[in-house]
Amino acid sequence: MLANIYLHYVFDLWAKQWRRKWAQGDMMVVRYADDAVLGFEHREDAEVFLEQLRERMRKFGLELHPEKTRLIEFGRFAKDNRKRRGGGKPETFDFLGFTHICGKTKKGNWFTVRRQTVTKRLRSKLQAVRQELRKRWHERMADTGEWLRSVVQGYFNYHAVPGNFAALQTFRREVARAWLAALRRRSQRHRLPWERFGPIVDRFLPIPRILHPEPGARFDARYPR
Repeated sequence: MLANIYLHYVFDLWAKQWRRKWAQGDMMVVRYADDAVLGFEHREDAEVFLEQLRERMRKFGLELHPEKTRLIEFGRFAKDNRKRRGGGKPETFDFLGFTHICGKTKKGNWFTVRRQTVTKRLRSKLQAVRQELRKRWHERMADTGEWLRSVVQGYFNYHAVPGNFAALQTFRREVARAWLAALRRRSQRHRLPWERFGPIVDRFLPIPRILHPEPGARFDARYPR
């Protein structure tokens, strides 16, 4: 909490003042804890801001992460601009567990930002589930199922955004496989076939579905209890 208050002074208020005083075009700032994404209409603004931000951080004994801090071309014109220059697809960036990608709406008429679960984060969560299943070795199947239900639903509540359906399917499938593997290890002579295990999975693990609307209608989101 103290770090957040500190950054509010060092970064937030300073960035607001910089935008009002120096920005030649539109500028947006999104910060969560010590992670932030900034958008600029003009690349020149971004370059000047970044250099002055580094100097601002140094004054307070701080520094920007050398690997995470970068300038990229992103937005509705990025694809066409890069194509004219002979470049490849627009770059992506990771923020708050999602990889953000330049995309189009379903009808292909409008630009939208697509979000997909960061692969490293998905693997890390699955590894944590496998480790916890080992600790629950002797629990009743129903108890483990109820716990896994809360894990999967909690994962969906955060990650079920438009464009991320494949990651939801992957998470549910891999959780089910980890559960089956744990049950088989518990009794070496009992090989539970998937034909019998599938209905158990459907009983306990929520079916993946998109819970969050497109960004323009985000306040209409509904969350299952």
